[in-house]
Amino acid sequence: MGRTADAIAEGVAIATAAARLAVKNHILVGTIAENGVFDTDKYIDDAREALRAMAEESEEAAANVTALRKRARGRHSDPSGTHDYRDRDVRNLRRRAKQSSGVAAKLRAMMEDREQLRVIVEEAREAAWADVRHNLDRRLRVEGMRPDQDPDYDRMREARMQALRLVDLQALSSQQRAKAKRKKKQKADAEAE
Repeated sequence: MGRTADAIAEGVAIATAAARLAVKNHILVGTIAENGVFDTDKYIDDAREALRAMAEESEEAAANVTALRKRARGRHSDPSGTHDYRDRDVRNLRRRAKQSSGVAAKLRAMMEDREQLRVIVEEAREAAWADVRHNLDRRLRVEGMRPDQDPDYDRMREARMQALRLVDLQALSSQQRAKAKRKKKQKADAEAE
């Protein structure tokens, strides 16, 4: 592989990782925060949208670099800054534009390949589950710690008890009231029918 092909492959890998991260976040929000059910087809559309955004970003980068290249052609003086390109930079700018266009083309092709989209969604689902598993494991390790394993147990006991009274019990009470209110409303609705 040449330098351009390597740069395109690297750009596609980075964009795919970003798309996977975006889909992972959609999965976490959709299944946990919104209490939804995981549906691969729904998240395939999210993967396609994430790839589309990355492709558009690459196309925009190619257009910007092309404009810089055109402006640099024929300029032979010393540059006044990092992005003040000159004629000697034209070849490198052409390569960068070609690389960005190549990344965009590959991402657009991936957008049409349902199997590649499915792979992104599956990898995002695995990453989301790994996050959830890690958080649960950490919470269980901390919350499940026995007094004899925690050197600060006695010192922090009062703060934990106060948090239990002021936060946890209040939240539980609020949840119970809301649950009772929903049941009462459902019963009233059922009787009205």
